[in-house]
Amino acid sequence: MSKLLLGLKPYKIGVAFILVLTLFRVLAELYLPTIMADIVDNGIVQDNRTLMLQLGGVMILVAAFGTICACISSYYSAKVGSSFAKDLREKMFYKVESFGIEEANSVGISSLINRTTNDISQVQQVTMMILRMVVLAPLMCIGGIVMAVSKNAKLSLIFVVAIPVLALIIYVVIKQGIPLFKVMQSKLDNLNGVLRENLTGVRVIRSFNKEGFEQKRFRNANEDLTNTALRVNKIMAITMPIMMIVLNLSTVAIIWFGAIQVDQGNLQVGDIMAFVQYGMQIMFSLMMVSMIFVMMPRASASADRINEILENSQVMMDKETDRQMPSRGEIEFRNVSFSYPSAEKPVIKNLTFRMRPRMTTAIIGGTGSGKSTILHLIARFYDVNNGEILVDGINIKEYAHGDLRSLIGYVPQKAVLFTGTIADNIRFGKEDATEKEILEVLEISQSKEFVDGLDQGIYSEISQGGTNLSGGQKQRLSIARALVRKPHIYLFDDSFSALDYRTDANLRKALKNEITDANVVIVAQRVSTIKDADAIIVLDEGNIAGIGTHEHLLTSCSVYQEIVKSQGVVEETV
Repeated sequence: MSKLLLGLKPYKIGVAFILVLTLFRVLAELYLPTIMADIVDNGIVQDNRTLMLQLGGVMILVAAFGTICACISSYYSAKVGSSFAKDLREKMFYKVESFGIEEANSVGISSLINRTTNDISQVQQVTMMILRMVVLAPLMCIGGIVMAVSKNAKLSLIFVVAIPVLALIIYVVIKQGIPLFKVMQSKLDNLNGVLRENLTGVRVIRSFNKEGFEQKRFRNANEDLTNTALRVNKIMAITMPIMMIVLNLSTVAIIWFGAIQVDQGNLQVGDIMAFVQYGMQIMFSLMMVSMIFVMMPRASASADRINEILENSQVMMDKETDRQMPSRGEIEFRNVSFSYPSAEKPVIKNLTFRMRPRMTTAIIGGTGSGKSTILHLIARFYDVNNGEILVDGINIKEYAHGDLRSLIGYVPQKAVLFTGTIADNIRFGKEDATEKEILEVLEISQSKEFVDGLDQGIYSEISQGGTNLSGGQKQRLSIARALVRKPHIYLFDDSFSALDYRTDANLRKALKNEITDANVVIVAQRVSTIKDADAIIVLDEGNIAGIGTHEHLLTSCSVYQEIVKSQGVVEETV
């Protein structure tokens, strides 16, 4: 938690202002019981109404001053706390954006969302509470003790018993609460994960009639979280009643023993009333401290989870370089091997090949043969385990991520669109793309016909995830987004699978005419999509089974022959 609070440095002026206001507030509240004692002893007892009115006016002014200080300090505490939380959310977002896929998967998407929202909210609440109370409570407690002792040192011995009891309660709450709060945040991650899977997989769940199973799974996760929360709340629930009992017993003791001293003539009535007020201020200040410590365990658990992300050392370190950008886009694999985290065996093994500019290189193979993995490695979503990947003779690790990816137009296997208009999504590839450029790439990607059919054309809205478009439409818009970028390297990851054969053929023809200088890499399942490629790489269980043209592989590669044979009926009808 202390590491995160260092982030308050930009707001040190605001924090200092809050502390000054808090000091004035404490002085005002400590002065009020003394004024009240003077009103009772010198005004009411002596029937001096003039003095009563004078001191009453002073009391009102002091109370008003303390209230104004409290209101202003609360306002600035909320402002600083909210700004601090905003900064934390930005840091978390930027950090997560820099993660590789491996790092994001190791933490979990639902956990990352929970840490960026719920955990930061917990820290924000405690930060505001600390700014309001961390100085107020100690000053009030110390000031109250000093003023009480100045009134009557003997009667102040009551606090020698009460304060340790309250301190013991706070200690027990902290010791019992911190572990449970950490567990509760973990269970909240689990609940969010179940909910996220249900929302993203709702079609699959309904198609298999698994609503009951998913309801049971959610109910179990929900009950698990609820049971942990109940255990925590039971601890917190008994805290306040016990503290109120201590406070009330202390007040009774002050009145009881104070009355004895008044009877003996050692203490005035006004002094005992002031003493009761100082006693309540001391107790309430300790209760404020307890509130901070009650909130701190959960905030501490949240802070640890936030720091875990912010202090995560990236697996794929980025380069800061002024290296001149390559102009050709030639790709070379040299003895590259790679396995996913926790995988039993490598996905690809000792691959060596070259993909040249002004050529189309296709990759084909069975499921799990490593086709998409090759594209992920080129884009450096993962780092290779062995060997190296070169772009224009330079290891891709030598390039900054942004520089490398600015060379690439990547079309993922699963088309991803964002909330906004069609034009917004195309401009995701090139921010300053003109309307003319957008229309051109829509024409090439075979998207113009269906876009023109929409009421607002390229300014038609796309819902979240592109749910108001078909799979083929989303795929074509994803291709248009890559085309508008005019990169040196195109990576098509099975990006034609949702297209019918006619659209597929027209699209490939348009791409061939448009892309002349770039290096085009296509991963595909259908032979018809890649048979005109300049070179075809055939993968078999992570190994290269053959490299060549369609005609060459038909006579020399048994794996390719099997693939063509399995699609023979389809190929004949094209």
